[in-house]
Amino acid sequence: MSSKSGYSGSPWLSAEQLRAWLAYVRVMHRLTYEMNRQLQADSGLSLADYDVLAALSDAPRSRVPMTELAAWIGWELSRLSHHTRRMETRGLASRETSPTDRRVTDVVLTQQGRDALTAAAPGHVELVKRLFFAPLNPELLQSLRQALESVHDNITPEAGPSTSL
Repeated sequence: MSSKSGYSGSPWLSAEQLRAWLAYVRVMHRLTYEMNRQLQADSGLSLADYDVLAALSDAPRSRVPMTELAAWIGWELSRLSHHTRRMETRGLASRETSPTDRRVTDVVLTQQGRDALTAAAPGHVELVKRLFFAPLNPELLQSLRQALESVHDNITPEAGPSTSL
């Protein structure tokens, strides 16, 4: 990597890199805490539930092979398997054999899961707008989006340019 990309060959972060990294970590942890707290209080869903439900709602026919869903939301397959089992007992999702490949298990959004997501979304969106977007002017928002897309593309180069999740 070149120094233009921010990698200088040094084993340590520069002072500015360290400040940016620690700011990101603080924001990530605090947002996760606040979103989970709000979702639990308002809808009884966890942030993990919401992530799975939102991903399923965006999928064609609201069903995704488990391995693809795990990759899409950035979870280990075992975590997703355990979590979807718990969601299934609550009626939010189901696990079904794929109609196109009997060796594959699909995760399917149930009507109860769609209803729970629909009910939870307005409060979740309001919180995200208030905590994340409110302090950003349009120029800063555009710069942040571009920076985050660049980081995402660097992490997952096989995925190509960022256009979804």
